[in-house]
Amino acid sequence: MSVHLFQTCALFVSFWLLRRLFFKKSVLDNIPGPASKSWKGVFSKVFNPNAWNFHREIAERYGSVIKIKALLGENQLYIFDPKAMHHIIVKDQYLYEETSGFIEGNRLLFGHGLLATLGEQHRKQRKMLNPVFSIAHMREMVPIFYQVAHQFRNTLMKRVQDSPQEIDFLKWTARLALELVARSGLGHSFDSLNEDESPHRYVRSAKQLFPLSFKFIFLRTYFVSALVKIGTPKFRRAVLDLMPWKAAHQLRDVIDVLHHTSVEILEEKKKALAKGDEAISRQMNEGKDILSILMRANMQAEDTDRLTDEELLGQMSTLIFAAMDTTSSALSRILHLLSTHPNVQEKLRQEIIEARSDQGGGDLSYDQLVSLPYLDAICRETLRLYVLYPPFSTVQRTTRQDVVLPLSKPIKGLDGKEMTEIHIPNNTNIIIGIMASNRNPELWGPDSYEWKPERWLEPLPDSVVNAHLPGIYSNLMTFLGGGRACIGFKFSQLEMKVALSLLVESFRFSATDKNIVWQMNTIASPTTSRIEDIGHNQLPLIVELV
Repeated sequence: MSVHLFQTCALFVSFWLLRRLFFKKSVLDNIPGPASKSWKGVFSKVFNPNAWNFHREIAERYGSVIKIKALLGENQLYIFDPKAMHHIIVKDQYLYEETSGFIEGNRLLFGHGLLATLGEQHRKQRKMLNPVFSIAHMREMVPIFYQVAHQFRNTLMKRVQDSPQEIDFLKWTARLALELVARSGLGHSFDSLNEDESPHRYVRSAKQLFPLSFKFIFLRTYFVSALVKIGTPKFRRAVLDLMPWKAAHQLRDVIDVLHHTSVEILEEKKKALAKGDEAISRQMNEGKDILSILMRANMQAEDTDRLTDEELLGQMSTLIFAAMDTTSSALSRILHLLSTHPNVQEKLRQEIIEARSDQGGGDLSYDQLVSLPYLDAICRETLRLYVLYPPFSTVQRTTRQDVVLPLSKPIKGLDGKEMTEIHIPNNTNIIIGIMASNRNPELWGPDSYEWKPERWLEPLPDSVVNAHLPGIYSNLMTFLGGGRACIGFKFSQLEMKVALSLLVESFRFSATDKNIVWQMNTIASPTTSRIEDIGHNQLPLIVELV
């Protein structure tokens, strides 16, 4: 069995060697970029837990279009030019598709959901899901979010009622984020949020998925699209089971738990739906969760638009992981920032207290939450500077034919000539620098690397507005744009604002004397250990009652 794997790898390497030795030089060779001294190119510098400085250095040194040398001399492009991004993400988005490694990797992790489909299948899924994430449905999510957030707050209050405590808040925000999306997204509960509760097997597995999958990023980028074509799924599973590869077996077991749990939840929903609205209403949240809404809409759809059970399962897994670790990471980052900026924390607390007082002391409504200016500014600035949400610090695309990519301003080639457009060959990978765009000093000013929520309380610079960035949110690329923009970005923001409104009003967060380092993994995550120690994530904070 291993012979097939060896042959695939040998053919792949042979192809790239022949391409390198005998094919003519690429037009991309003329574009400046960092030098490569490894057969992997600078891949390991672009994608590693400590890549923050490298991304900043290449953006400042080479500008908004950069040549990146990858495996065996392959040319890739790193781009954050506004006009170029508009063409890649919006205008010509079907000429720049997700890479095969991205699609096949997501299919193995999540099934046939939004993150693992292309073309007409992706458009059909998005058409079905768009109404589910409407403002009307988001309003109905607010009471569900509060229900979970109150349980979380009550547990923390018991923990710190006698004195301030040092708490690993990443662990708690992970539990909170999963339960928020489980109840509002699936109409299911995994966690009562009690301190002494043993975690559900789904919770344990969910926490391991991204740290484990990050270990396979090189394999996923270059080999997985070829490997999934070898034999049948049953054959590939048998090969994996026989391989003495601990990390791969751990990832396999995690995916199995997540898949089997999703199947169980879907079957429960189908039985309830078959019994009518009364049965679904008896379930958690009276059938107002995203999965119930989606399944009802799917039953009423035309045959050509209807999603299969396989696609519904894919949406479940995609929703959980698009909202869980990202929300946990975002909440942790904001609370960490507030712990080191006590004046900002106090100003936010006063805004929340006054808003709650103005409406009689109860929970804030959807409209009140989204209209709190300072809370909104803190969320926007954190999402601008730290890019905690999908699609992370970068996303990749592959050209599906030879294309001409226009630029908003000329770049100078290695031959000294200016270029106003780039002729990009078919099958060229492009890295979209989301973080580089959000921090670009030419757009955001000389303080672009500073966390300053106040910048959102006044008009944005003309340079930002006039750049016409193609992002769907606040002139930022954080949630992308076009047909593959993050469909649930309003959902994510709402989760975050509900949780913050209760936590900041009730607790004061202070920094410990421990050094917190944020890793640039698939999703940014904090640790107090060496930055190379992927998976040992924690965020100790001092928490006390206000």
